[in-house]
Amino acid sequence: MIRSRLRTLLLGSGSAAVMLAAALVPTTASASAPPSEQSAVGSGGVAATADVGAASAFWACSVPAGYIYIKAQNTLSCGGSGFRTQYLVQPPADSIYACSVPSGYTYSNVQNTLDCSVSGFRTKYLLRTPQSGIWACSVPPGFTYTNTQNTLDCSVSGFRTKYLLG
Repeated sequence: MIRSRLRTLLLGSGSAAVMLAAALVPTTASASAPPSEQSAVGSGGVAATADVGAASAFWACSVPAGYIYIKAQNTLSCGGSGFRTQYLVQPPADSIYACSVPSGYTYSNVQNTLDCSVSGFRTKYLLRTPQSGIWACSVPPGFTYTNTQNTLDCSVSGFRTKYLLG
């Protein structure tokens, strides 16, 4: 009888320990962002990110003026009821892919991607700081071009003209 009660007590304690450990340890099969991009939302719906590769990037519920976004995801953290879009934003920079082309930049390549929308494929642009001697998919204000080429680099749906900035 004592052995039976002791066995029951030990099995119950072991089960409780396993359940507690499972509740405390995060699972790898979750719907959240990868650990390198997980964030904690602060006041105003702005979140910091732990992504070491893009130290200036952070998650936000809207794209602030002067910033671009490089990724979008559904979240429950942006207020209201239900899912809202959250953006991984950062200042624009040369040679990064972004979901839009900000003023003062051009682009030299595009990708069809799911990064820029929560509802389907969108175009992502390889940003370039305009300067003479680079190939670009658009001619920024104040620049001319010295050569052109027909290429698939500038569109996800067919050939477009690429310009050698002069």
